[in-house]
Amino acid sequence: MTTSPTPHQTEVTAVPRHRGSGPIILLCFLTITFDGYDLVVYGTTVPSILRYQAWDVSPGMVGVIGSLTALGMLLGALSSGALTARFGARAMMVASIVGFSTMMGIAAIAPTPEMFALCRLLSGIGLGAVMPTAISLTVEYSRRDRRQLNNALMFSGYSVGAILASTTGILALPHIGFRWMYAFGVLPLLLIPVILRVLPDSRSYLTKTGRSAEAQLLTDQYGLEPFIPADPSSTRSGLRGLFSRRFALPLGLFSAATFCGLLVIYGVNTWLPNIMNQAGYSIGMSLSFLAVLNAGAILGGITGSAVADRIGSKPIAILAFATATISTVLLSTGLPTWGLYLVVALLGLGTTGTQIIVTGWAAAFFPETYRTAAVGFVLGVGRLGAIVGPAAGGWITASALGYEWNYYTFATVALAGATTMALMPRIHRASTPVTTADDGQLSPAVAAPAGESTRG
Repeated sequence: MTTSPTPHQTEVTAVPRHRGSGPIILLCFLTITFDGYDLVVYGTTVPSILRYQAWDVSPGMVGVIGSLTALGMLLGALSSGALTARFGARAMMVASIVGFSTMMGIAAIAPTPEMFALCRLLSGIGLGAVMPTAISLTVEYSRRDRRQLNNALMFSGYSVGAILASTTGILALPHIGFRWMYAFGVLPLLLIPVILRVLPDSRSYLTKTGRSAEAQLLTDQYGLEPFIPADPSSTRSGLRGLFSRRFALPLGLFSAATFCGLLVIYGVNTWLPNIMNQAGYSIGMSLSFLAVLNAGAILGGITGSAVADRIGSKPIAILAFATATISTVLLSTGLPTWGLYLVVALLGLGTTGTQIIVTGWAAAFFPETYRTAAVGFVLGVGRLGAIVGPAAGGWITASALGYEWNYYTFATVALAGATTMALMPRIHRASTPVTTADDGQLSPAVAAPAGESTRG
């Protein structure tokens, strides 16, 4: 005798099984890991480069080279939106990895400091372009209520790479020399076959290039909210749309906050080992502070982003910037070693951890059509801070001022970042009517991230 399925059984079998976003997050995580490695490998090798007699570089020159890397990242980030719109996110990821990995390999054998500086500039272009793409794909293929958390998990690769660089420096630098530290930067090339096979393109690019069926298939497979393509007759494209009255103020505030955040991040990561060495610590212990700094960034970024998904990003971003301000001041007060480690961990939370929260907020804030361009612009303008940070640290180190003035400078900038985030307007998205005329996708009333509808 055949028994008809109960309503409960029918309901269960009718629920489609969706793909998880885990493989996407993992690939972006691994890519960003090498971005973080590149950030810290330079600071790790600064003491060795200063002592390398064949080059005879000054602290000022070291600061300039660090700023050139950030300049390359600025160019890469600003161009990422237009290039991704034209060639797709997957092609952008592959080209960026090839670019920065190749330049890291050439930097390892550079015969002169000028050639080394050029390689650092060119590797920065690839590194700058890959980050907005990774952030955008992570947010696009995440559930609305996990966007900040998934972005933080992915972005934690940045700090993992930084820890790998500092740990490798502690264990291997005295034995293999600083050139091998850059040679390890060719390893991301191994990711390219997997990216070409696994990583999906953005639905906006697929729709734009006439592959709407593929975009719809991805929507179904990953259980995403429907993507409604822009009406070309009524939508501004690219940066023009971002500078509209609707987006100009948030875009400016996100950019200013990122400028402050990256200035502190790059200034601290470039000069912390040298500052601690000047303060009387050995090179090995000075490098261990970098590992603790980035461990704090991982814990703070993930924890802060999980809370931001629930209560909104604004209070968490302000609190994180305030933590950076207080901890940088405390570093100049002569704490015992255990206290220094604790404060450096808090500084990691308040620097890279803050940047994870701010960029995740920006990626969730802007519509899918503009997302990569918006994040690229925010990070591109923010890279000006990454240029200023190492150069300012070099100037202070070369001046008659004490090393404490590095901390006072970075604390002031972090305080400015907290002020910028406090100025972000409240976002009353729930009352916005549903329309596709402005952004080419679901309106903010439908697409606003959980916890962000009225709090920002």
